[in-house]
Amino acid sequence: MIPALHNGRRPLAALSSPKEAIRQFTPNWFAATMGTGILALALAALPWQIPGLHAVAEGLWLLNIVLFSLFTLLYLARWVMYFDEAKRIFGHSTVSMFFGTIPMGLATIINGLLTFGLPRWGVDVIAVAHVLWWLDVAMSLLCGICIPYMMFTRQQHSIDQMTAVWLLPVVAAEVAAVSGGLLAPHLADSAAQLHTLIASYVLWAFSVPIAMSILVILLLRMALHKLPHQSMAASSWLALGPIGTGALGMLVIGGDAPAIFAANHLPAIASMAQGFGLIAGLLFWGCGLWWMLLALLITAHYRHDGIPFNLGWWGFTFPLGVFALTTLKLATLVDVSFFRLFGALLTGLLALMWLLVASKTARGAWTGTLFVSPCIAGLNKTPCTRKE
Repeated sequence: MIPALHNGRRPLAALSSPKEAIRQFTPNWFAATMGTGILALALAALPWQIPGLHAVAEGLWLLNIVLFSLFTLLYLARWVMYFDEAKRIFGHSTVSMFFGTIPMGLATIINGLLTFGLPRWGVDVIAVAHVLWWLDVAMSLLCGICIPYMMFTRQQHSIDQMTAVWLLPVVAAEVAAVSGGLLAPHLADSAAQLHTLIASYVLWAFSVPIAMSILVILLLRMALHKLPHQSMAASSWLALGPIGTGALGMLVIGGDAPAIFAANHLPAIASMAQGFGLIAGLLFWGCGLWWMLLALLITAHYRHDGIPFNLGWWGFTFPLGVFALTTLKLATLVDVSFFRLFGALLTGLLALMWLLVASKTARGAWTGTLFVSPCIAGLNKTPCTRKE
């Protein structure tokens, strides 16, 4: 019996009690919903009809709904059962950034409602998607404002300890902008379409310039202080997220613009918005390619010394998935076969990475080793504002 416990054959064997899974639960887990959701959407976007592929993509989307619901219940339970400990996250300089993963995970479910739910259940899902989108917008705006405010007032940060996780709270808004661009054409009322389109433009502007500013600081940090610790290796991919999402947002919103602006008596700017969206998307895609190649080199550098597994490995998935979706979207707008083939290659790499990270996450969840709250770990030693 004792060897079985140490081998993790009993669920949560690494924890002193099952309740510790709730006590130690953090928003980091929602990164798994981002990675799972983006893989489902990328597989569905592939331009070829492969038998069973759509069913696999839809199955992943349904799994994502289950995961998101489960994580939501666990995190709410933590706030109810361990309120004083849960609120310490606001002073933590790293874990607090992962609040942004909650609305971004929800966005993949909303997009899936349009991709998978609409053909399966009909137009009734549009109303559900519309309500969920506004909820997602509200959470994204809160993350984009409140977390930076706490960075400025309550948390301790320094350039040498900075990583790309700074991007997570501000990027949520541009992810919501993409969802708004996908949703807008499906709304029945032209005024609602216009409101959603305008809100999506505002969300894009609310996020992308701030994210680009953070990337400038990140470049300086890496040049002066070199790479962060191996435990943050996956964060090298996070920079690709806002660039890929920014490109996808311009492509999607710009594609909506002609019909929606024309229906609302604004034909003069319709074609301009579409052209600007395509050009901006291409420019951002090129910038994203630079970051992706750099991330590959950095990952190879880390791999030489070994990369310890943690929930941060999900950072390998969502940015790559967004860039793959952007590439496949470009393939539908410009007749260049490179985008179609390269998008398929990226999606294949994404699927392999998801299988690796998901298997390790499932194993760590079963044994309980992944249920670790850094704030609580230092509770009796140092203030929570201390970086982990």
